[in-house]
Amino acid sequence: MRQDQVKLSDGTVIDDYFVNVRPEIALILPITVNKEIVFVRQYRHGVQEILLELPAGTFDPEKEDSLTAAKRELEEETGYIAQEFIFMRTIYDNPVKDDNKIHIFLGLNVEKKGKIELDVTEEIEVILVPAAQVIQKIMSGEICVAGTIATIFMALEFMNNPS
Repeated sequence: MRQDQVKLSDGTVIDDYFVNVRPEIALILPITVNKEIVFVRQYRHGVQEILLELPAGTFDPEKEDSLTAAKRELEEETGYIAQEFIFMRTIYDNPVKDDNKIHIFLGLNVEKKGKIELDVTEEIEVILVPAAQVIQKIMSGEICVAGTIATIFMALEFMNNPS
C-alpha cells in the first residue's frame, strides 16, 4: 500500500490517496488444436465464489519477463504447454486503486505435457471449453472475471483477423 498526495486540476489536494502496490500478472488464453480453450476453476476468497478463469499468475518484472511467467503459469496451473505464444497487449487491472498491469498472451496449439504444480493455497480444476461456447458462458455469467473476458474478446478478434 502506498499513500500519495494528489493535486486535482482545480487545485484541490487529496493528502491520503491510497494505491495498492501489486505485482504484475501474466494471463494466457491457451487453445488446443481442437479449438478448445483451457480454463481453470478455482475459489476466489475476495468474492467467496468458485470462478471460471483463464490461467494467470503474478511475477516480478525485475526477476522474470512476462513471457517466461506466462509459460510457467500455464504449465504449473494446468499441465499444458503451448507450441507458440503470441503477446497480445498489456492492460491495467484496476487503475483507480491498483498500480499493476496484466500482460496478455495467446497460447496456440497447447498440449497436456507437463505436471501441475500448484501452490499450497491453490485448488484448481482444469476445464476445456470449446471456443464456440465461450461467448455464451460470458453472457450467462458463468465467466465473469474482467481480465478473462477482455482476453477472450481480444483473442477471438486476433484469431478471426490475424493481421
